[in-house]
Amino acid sequence: MAHDSDTARPVRHGSRGRARRDEILSVALGVIAENGYRGLTLGEVAKRVGLSQQGVLHYFPSKEELLIGVLRQRDEWDVSAPFGGENAVEFTVGDLEMLVEVNAARPEIVRTFSALLGESITEEHPAGPYFKDRYDWVRDSIESTLRGEFGETMPSGITAAQGAIMLTALMDGLQYQWLHDPEKIDMPELFHGLTRLVTGRES
Repeated sequence: MAHDSDTARPVRHGSRGRARRDEILSVALGVIAENGYRGLTLGEVAKRVGLSQQGVLHYFPSKEELLIGVLRQRDEWDVSAPFGGENAVEFTVGDLEMLVEVNAARPEIVRTFSALLGESITEEHPAGPYFKDRYDWVRDSIESTLRGEFGETMPSGITAAQGAIMLTALMDGLQYQWLHDPEKIDMPELFHGLTRLVTGRES
């Protein structure tokens, strides 16, 4: 466990510092999943990781920076990494379906993301700009993928731009229903079926 004296030194980027930073993010993610951003306190995070509140501030100078750190870490955990900003890679509709399968195996991460997404529409929420920017590049990425696979208009008659909006909405909307009733909602199977409807592909 770190002690208060540790906070007097500059943050180092060695393996120990990265491990502690990752631990703080993981704990903060769990607190947000339980209580939402409004219920996130630096004191609670500090208690769970065995640091003082000042110790947490050593890694994240404010609650807002901790929140953005959690969101960015969540994006890095998207193992198929289709939406990586500067680190974006080429991907297919099949990769999107794989991402939904991965999400079905990590409900805590999905719960945190969904809780923050819902809260972010409130005025001046610190995650608001993040989600707005994220939706912009997620839609752009999916639109580029659809256009590359099917052309400007897919076999369904839906354009690539329209399809990107639809698939983004379907991913997030399914997550909310799945979180409420995971036994009834087969998120990966339903998303697979919905991608066929949107694109018009046969399988």
